[in-house]
Amino acid sequence: MKIFPAIDLFGGQAVRLYKGDYDQMTVYDPEPLNTVRKFEAAGATNLHLVDLEGAKTGQTTNLPTIEKLAANTGLFIEVGGGIRNMDTVRRYLEAGASRVILGTAAVTDPDFLAAAVAAYGDKIAVGADLKDGKVAIKGWLETSQEGWEAFFDKMQALGVATIICTDISKDGAMQGTNRELYKLLARKYTMNIIASGGVSSLEDIQALKAAGVHGAIIGKAYYTGAIDLAQAVKLGEGE
Repeated sequence: MKIFPAIDLFGGQAVRLYKGDYDQMTVYDPEPLNTVRKFEAAGATNLHLVDLEGAKTGQTTNLPTIEKLAANTGLFIEVGGGIRNMDTVRRYLEAGASRVILGTAAVTDPDFLAAAVAAYGDKIAVGADLKDGKVAIKGWLETSQEGWEAFFDKMQALGVATIICTDISKDGAMQGTNRELYKLLARKYTMNIIASGGVSSLEDIQALKAAGVHGAIIGKAYYTGAIDLAQAVKLGEGE
């Protein structure tokens, strides 16, 4: 199972939100490259980036920071946050991102999603952030009309290779991840399922790996010291 330490970007800085609330933001590192180098030193080979400003506005505000990170590390970098047209997809991939994540647009603009998957294949992932049984969009400020299962079924039919699924109720709360949800998803779908939200212990990593989940994103638990990243990488990615 792949381990993705996470950095949320706002104003070129590494920050974290509590349950997606922009008013509850903590700055962890004014220079994200320092944090990325710590990730690499711990053995990480993957990086999950979210442009929080992009998630709200659809603008590529943090593109220079992402370009800098890609140029100075050898990590597999996936980027999400406000990617709503083909030009933005192209710009991120040209900036050095390995994969881009479509969130809001995957719900609101299925034609764009289909075009992106057709053009870029497995370099396109979908972010499904779940709230009250629906998919949350626009920086978690709104929710879709349909239930998450219908959405996942459509994504698989469309040929999406990877879904990054966040249980918003668990995100940043340090109360453990929704193991049963991810076990269900891994069993039901052939897409790669990446668990996000509430991964806060090595026990969570072990349970997700045992459930057959493709990857796990570690956010706040790294920054608070609840998870030792080197141990998580060893446990998740080792035999």
